[in-house]
Amino acid sequence: MFSKETYIARRKALKEKMGSGLLLFLGNNFTGMNYADNAYHFRQDSTFLYYFASDYEGLAAIIDVDNDKEIIFGNELTIDDIVWTGVQPTIKEKCERVGIETTRPMADFAAYIKNAQAKGQEIHFLPPYRAEHQVWLQDLLGINPAEQAAKASMKFVKAVISQRNYKSEEEIAQIEEAVNVSVDMHCAAMRAVRPGTTEAEIVAVVQAEAQKHNFNLSFPIIATVNGQTLHNHAYGTTPLKEGQMLLLDSGCENAMHYAGDLTTTMPVGPRFTEQQRTVCNILRRAHLTGLENIKPGIEYREVHRLVLTEIAKGMIDLGLMKGDPVEATIKGATCMFMPHGLGHMMGLDVHDMENFGEVNVGYEEGRTKSPLFGWKSLRLAKALEPGFVFSVEPGIYFIPDLIDKWRAEKQFTDFICYDKLEAWKSFGGMRGEEDYYVFEGGARRLGKYKPMSPEEIEEVRNS
Repeated sequence: MFSKETYIARRKALKEKMGSGLLLFLGNNFTGMNYADNAYHFRQDSTFLYYFASDYEGLAAIIDVDNDKEIIFGNELTIDDIVWTGVQPTIKEKCERVGIETTRPMADFAAYIKNAQAKGQEIHFLPPYRAEHQVWLQDLLGINPAEQAAKASMKFVKAVISQRNYKSEEEIAQIEEAVNVSVDMHCAAMRAVRPGTTEAEIVAVVQAEAQKHNFNLSFPIIATVNGQTLHNHAYGTTPLKEGQMLLLDSGCENAMHYAGDLTTTMPVGPRFTEQQRTVCNILRRAHLTGLENIKPGIEYREVHRLVLTEIAKGMIDLGLMKGDPVEATIKGATCMFMPHGLGHMMGLDVHDMENFGEVNVGYEEGRTKSPLFGWKSLRLAKALEPGFVFSVEPGIYFIPDLIDKWRAEKQFTDFICYDKLEAWKSFGGMRGEEDYYVFEGGARRLGKYKPMSPEEIEEVRNS
């Protein structure tokens, strides 16, 4: 964890932004997979970590702005608990590490809130993303779970986003640690993939690389020969074949839960086929176009447009598109080949704070998502500012169902050459991803370099 001064300063800044009211922070608990004692891996709520750092279950906290109080609520371990879990620091000890002086039993949490309500104090809570938090909020505030997202405090949401969006130097160091191990995960996969291996075996290699550092995954691994399926978390046990490609999208979170997120598309055999190499080079040019334009002040939707336009140029060179690549991109035709956004904010969450809503995190006040297919999937659109950390992840995909649908509907016939595209329906998909940080003077890649070009990937694959 950081020094207690960091957490004191974060809470002080939050109180100044809010001005008044009672702020609720609900910590996470263990959640049973199939019965209570067989639980999913524990992961603390990221906002709770950001302000209080306590990476333990069974906690809640309040910041009472009106009365200048900060309290963590929780129950001390009993001997029955210690027998199973071992000794932990006391709640008081946990709190002292982050500059919190007052602790109370969990039984006092609801009473404190009801007393504040009785005094007419405004209660602020964040949108819940776990069912147990919805039930908890219903008990505390009497708000139906179906209404809680709408009744969450937007002032509180915006105040937290306005802090967590801007990473400090000490946070950048943590993210780079996660990215460095994420690079190792990808290189391990490149060295392991061979004809005869399986997706499941590659997943085991990737996860083992994170586990060597006692790091957890920042999201479930994507490792698939069906790269045209954007979020394919199914792992086959069918032996991989020469001529196939494996798309690996994976990353880890370090001990402080800061995340890395990378994607590599690699050949199963020693080399990409010529067709694969051609598409990989188009993807690489698109990626470099994005990197060349990342700087403070530029809107990320504009970087997204420039990357899509570069992909359109490549598809025109292949005879799969025609017309003006800029017009094709603006109207949405290029989204046939890249139906997702260019990237997303990163930090304590791999998609940072998306439990607060993508638009709230990634769009300017008053701006909404485009209704266009592909463009509506842009998670980060607003102007880049110093302190932002985000992914850059263009892709090129050939999705048979999408090709068939648009062709039947005669969509974008001025731009898409469907007759020639038919022969590409079995290609699959490719994506490449790195993580970047914007500072006053420009932008830089976070972590060590991951092979990106066809030649670099092949070199590691054959090492």
